[in-house]
Amino acid sequence: MANKCKKDEGPPPPAAWLATFSDLNSLLMTFFVMLFSMSSISPGKFQQAAISFRSPFSGTPPSVLTGGRSLSEESLITSNPGIRVELFRLQDNPKYKGRITIEENDKGTIIKMQDMAFFEPGSARLTADAKELLYKLGIILIEHSNNAIEIYGFTDDRPPSNTSIYPSNWHLGAARAASVAKFYADEMKQKRILERLAEVKEGKFDPEYYYNAGRFFPIAVGDKEIKKDIDNLKSNIEAQKLKLKEDFEQGKINISNMKLEEKKLDDKYKNELETLRNRYRRIDLLILRQRLR
Repeated sequence: MANKCKKDEGPPPPAAWLATFSDLNSLLMTFFVMLFSMSSISPGKFQQAAISFRSPFSGTPPSVLTGGRSLSEESLITSNPGIRVELFRLQDNPKYKGRITIEENDKGTIIKMQDMAFFEPGSARLTADAKELLYKLGIILIEHSNNAIEIYGFTDDRPPSNTSIYPSNWHLGAARAASVAKFYADEMKQKRILERLAEVKEGKFDPEYYYNAGRFFPIAVGDKEIKKDIDNLKSNIEAQKLKLKEDFEQGKINISNMKLEEKKLDDKYKNELETLRNRYRRIDLLILRQRLR
């Protein structure tokens, strides 16, 4: 009897459950893609996630001593050319010419705004001009970064009146810095919500993130800085008066000339004192170097 060839049946068929498992994976993938396509990304949260992924692979991992935050980030002006251009454009605006100074220091970028009526005399209430400038700066600084911002409140050398609610210039300086912080965290935030309402609804703009009150740190300077400048001014004027007396005693000038020059020096002191007081009609914003929050 001839031997029958044994038929090659090939590999065994896959288990039936694999087909169901494959279909389930495809359905889940389709479901999550659909969810992602219908969702909207919060710019603030996205920026946080991007920074958290970037730091471990940049060669400079966050420091353990700072709770996982890196203090070696570039300053705001250096790291963001767009912000730099907009700040310099505002600085060159004829309305603010010579009134805005931008500097870099070890802590970050400091923006000094001076020689403007930021507050009503002896008050911490912001004027309309101050709000206009702070609004323009806020759009540039606050909505294009997540840096913490220190706000410095200044006063001139004249003490508060007896009827003032502020017992000292230190208290007034603190109140002025707090007024700026409140303007950003409250008034400007509400205004930007209305102006960008469509973007807020679509999730493209997150005012709660950018205008979070935790970003702003009011700091009182009061009259400490201006008093140093006034002391230097007084020393300079007194030195010049002393030189006049020496010249008089040596017979180089007569009494009339000495009195005339002393009068000129007194006028010079008054003018320069007024210039100093105008310079300390001032608000400073220090945008700290990038810190993860």
